[in-house]
Amino acid sequence: MLKRFWSRYIGNLFFRPRFYVLVITASALFLFRYFLVWLGDIPFDFAGVVLMLFLSEYFLLFSKKEMFFARRALAERLSNGDPNSISIFLESKYRFPVHVQVVDEIPHQFQKRDVLFKLKMGIGKSERIQYELRPVKRGEYEFGLINVYVSTRLGLLQRRFKQGEHVKVPVYPSYLQMRKYQLMAISNRLSEVGVKKIRRIGHSMEFEQIKEYVRGDDYRTINWKATARKGQLMMNNYTDEKSQQIYCVIDKGRVMKMPFEELSLLDYAINASLVLLNVALLKQDKAGLISFAEKISAFLPAEKKATQMQSILELLYSQKTRYLESDFEKLYSAIRNRITQRSLIVLFTNFESLSGMQRQLPYLRRIAQHHLLLVVFFENTELKQLIDQPAKDLETIYTKTIAEKFAFEKKLIVKELQRYGILTILTAPKNVTVNTLNKYLELKARQAI
Repeated sequence: MLKRFWSRYIGNLFFRPRFYVLVITASALFLFRYFLVWLGDIPFDFAGVVLMLFLSEYFLLFSKKEMFFARRALAERLSNGDPNSISIFLESKYRFPVHVQVVDEIPHQFQKRDVLFKLKMGIGKSERIQYELRPVKRGEYEFGLINVYVSTRLGLLQRRFKQGEHVKVPVYPSYLQMRKYQLMAISNRLSEVGVKKIRRIGHSMEFEQIKEYVRGDDYRTINWKATARKGQLMMNNYTDEKSQQIYCVIDKGRVMKMPFEELSLLDYAINASLVLLNVALLKQDKAGLISFAEKISAFLPAEKKATQMQSILELLYSQKTRYLESDFEKLYSAIRNRITQRSLIVLFTNFESLSGMQRQLPYLRRIAQHHLLLVVFFENTELKQLIDQPAKDLETIYTKTIAEKFAFEKKLIVKELQRYGILTILTAPKNVTVNTLNKYLELKARQAI
């Protein structure tokens, strides 16, 4: 009983700065009264007024139990690396205007201590607060309660309302980015986000149907036998070759731990893989996934069944960076033994030095003998910023020279891989999705898979 009384009438009571100013002023008046006799009863009158204001605001705020309502609305899962919208709905049941401060207990992973919103609410009004959070790690995030502090125009006291409940929300790979590209792929608007339109030379030889000629059709596809039978021009209609196998291979070794714009290279690779495999499924190709470090961590065979995308999403959600060196020999062995059909292998990894790449080159060449291998690795954008800065002293010149050496070595890696017929993409981390998708569409248009 005592605990309930405390929590309702005292535990949720907070004093505002204005109250402390009045109390200090009253104390000062009582102190000065001993030296300034002419003050008389002024300190007592002032203290009485402060007490009356205190009791009045306390009665207004605490007279009834449930006078304020707050509810948080968010998605069932958050998208890693993307701004996610969070909404808080507020409803005041007070019969007078109130000043409101809202503190949302967001997950500790965001390391934010300033999620505070201030607003004024009229009599019986409802309001909506909307803000965004950008997670940079996959995993489970826990939201706490919504703390609402209400005060009147007097501004002496605050009453706290604890609303909502603790909610655990998983953070998945960037499914918002996946949906954006999916909608653009369906409506043929991928060029709006930098995906190039690839001019198709020739056409696929996968026959679909015979149709009547319409203006603009290619004369080379006229079916002369059908034309003779029908007495009018008839055309062979062809469609894109389908059911090709696409595998995204994600390196989880220590080279992928490096962060850029708070997101690790592994997360950039995971987000790009999610988008690429989703577009591949939309193109009626078979999508598969492999992750590896010192051993093969996951192997999802290429399929185009309806549940494949969900399987890919769940598998990518659980991937974590390992702190050991990746074993490309085991990767080659797994691909050679478990992928029997010629496929497009998109390998997301990172090479910081030419010697590091040359250690893995024999295994990459063997993979390229049986499959179409595309190696995607990353520019060090921070080094690029350092190179672009003007040199002011000898130390800066030395630093820029070393940075240019590392940047040039990345270009040498590209040349070395291309010399052995291995397709290569060297990209800034933030552009990896668009560049990889461009390359996939180009290879599909060239029928290189």
